[in-house]
Amino acid sequence: MEIPAINLKAIVLAHWLLTLWACSIPWLPTSYVLGNLSVLAVGVWAIAQRDSIDAVLMFLIGLAVTILTDIVHFGLYYADAESRFEKTPDFFRFCGGMAILSLLLKPVSCVFVYQMYRERGGEYNVNFDLETSVDSRCTTDSADSTLFSRRY
Repeated sequence: MEIPAINLKAIVLAHWLLTLWACSIPWLPTSYVLGNLSVLAVGVWAIAQRDSIDAVLMFLIGLAVTILTDIVHFGLYYADAESRFEKTPDFFRFCGGMAILSLLLKPVSCVFVYQMYRERGGEYNVNFDLETSVDSRCTTDSADSTLFSRRY
C-alpha cells in the first residue's frame, strides 16, 4: 500500500494554524510557541529549497522532538491553566483541543515528511560501524603506531 503524496506546504500550514489557535490565550509557556514556530520555520526552509535533503531531515527531526516537548508541556501546564481560565472554559477547551489536535497530527505528518525525505534522495540506514568510519582512521593509536614504527 502506497502512502499518498501530501504537499509540504499543507503540512506546514496546518501546523501553523493549529499552533496559532492553541496559543490564542496564554496558557502554554513561551517555549511551546518558540519551539513549534522554529520547527515551522525549518519547514518553510524545506519548502523554499526543493532539492535540500538536510532541510527535510531537520524538519522531520524537529517534528519528532516537538512531539515529546508538547507532551511535557501539556502534562505540566494543562491542569493549572484549566483552573486559571474558569471564566472562559469554552475558549480554553478550544485552544487546548487545537493543541492536542496538533500533537495528534504530528506523527502522521512525520510519516509524510519522511516520505518526502526518501523522495529527495535521503537514506534511512544509519551506519554506526566505527571500524570503517573515517574518524576511526585518525585516532591517536594509529598515529602513535606509525610514529614509533620508524627506527633511527
